Amino acid sequence: MKKVIFLIAALGLASACNQSRDIRGIPGPEEVEARMPDTIPNIGQEAEDLKNKGYQTFVYEDGGEQYLMQQYYIVFLKRGENRDQDSTVAAQLQQQHMAHLSRMASEGYMSLAGPFGDDGVIRGIAVYNTPTLEMADSLARLDPAVQAGRLEVEIHPWWAAKGTELK
Repeated sequence: MKKVIFLIAALGLASACNQSRDIRGIPGPEEVEARMPDTIPNIGQEAEDLKNKGYQTFVYEDGGEQYLMQQYYIVFLKRGENRDQDSTVAAQLQQQHMAHLSRMASEGYMSLAGPFGDDGVIRGIAVYNTPTLEMADSLARLDPAVQAGRLEVEIHPWWAAKGTELK
């Protein structure tokens, strides 16, 4: 009897682990490909409009699909050398830092920002949507936490397809 129960339990476990991707919620390659953005209408016109505003772009083609790639700027917000503020000043700087990031997003200069989950040297990132590295650098350095020396910035150009999003 114990062998029968063990066999039934083992078969049940094996079948549960062998569920289809749809049931477990993990997409297969064909589903991921199907979720990729379709060809952007008027991709040439959008590329030209961005170029006229000073942005760097190119069109990437893959499997009959076209993607308008744009250069963004990733700002690494790193631990600054001046972190000895008292808790009240540190809290005020954090509030001002968050207000700065919110303003950058609402004015369209920043596409994405967030902190890292560890206590490392790199505290967070912000992805700036500006035509030049100099503009991204200037805007990032307006951050009150950067101006106070609590954070430092390190900026790198980064390419991403227009219209893509985090999932």
